Amino acid sequence: MTYTERYKGPKSLTPKEFTYCPGCHHGIIHRIVAEVIDELGVQGKTLMVAPVGCSVFSYEFFDVDGTVAPHGRAPAVATGMKRARPDRIVFTYQGDGDLAAIGTGEIIQAANRGEKITTIFVNNAIYGMTGGQMAPTTLVGMKTTTTPYGRNPANEGFPIHVSEVLKEITGVAFLARTKVSTPQDVNKTKQLIKKAFMAQINNVGFGLVEVLSTCPTNWGLTPVESLKWLEENMTKEFPLGVYVDKVGDIK
Repeated sequence: MTYTERYKGPKSLTPKEFTYCPGCHHGIIHRIVAEVIDELGVQGKTLMVAPVGCSVFSYEFFDVDGTVAPHGRAPAVATGMKRARPDRIVFTYQGDGDLAAIGTGEIIQAANRGEKITTIFVNNAIYGMTGGQMAPTTLVGMKTTTTPYGRNPANEGFPIHVSEVLKEITGVAFLARTKVSTPQDVNKTKQLIKKAFMAQINNVGFGLVEVLSTCPTNWGLTPVESLKWLEENMTKEFPLGVYVDKVGDIK
């Protein structure tokens, strides 16, 4: 009996099965990033930095060299790696509880310096790994373990819009917000992530792609319900689009 192989996983992913919760978008985003690395032909020269949070498990799934950084410090660690080895392609993979909280200063300063690194920023509006607490990106009225009655701006302030903050910084070469809720979204996100890597490869400057993601476990919803909630709520709070593009057309 013969068969035709029609599917292969990206070379830049390990064979290890994803351990993320059902409905979580980390697996989809991992695959997209790995496909981009493969298509750019840079697997052997790519370095990854994973911080604290669900994204810390990235080192088990990406088949590239890398390290784990203290909470929020991934951009600083990536900066050191890139400056020590400017011939390497360096990226960070961070969640909102990491990048938009303790790591806010790190990401802003890295962007301001125009560091030639790439950041994949996964925004699910909640602390996923540590128990579902309110994150800097938690929506107004959204219930979490630390806002059981819903986020109240009078007490907890408003959601931080990372992309809108970074778009004002001169050192940013590519910046976009996207989602992976549909096959069309996945294809679009792949092109945006490729552009963010090209900003580094072409020595243009700092690149970041913010990906809106679900967290069914901590949202208390099914995977299907989570997709609907993201579409109806998160995309209104965090508008999709390309905010900065100094890269231009790519193949």
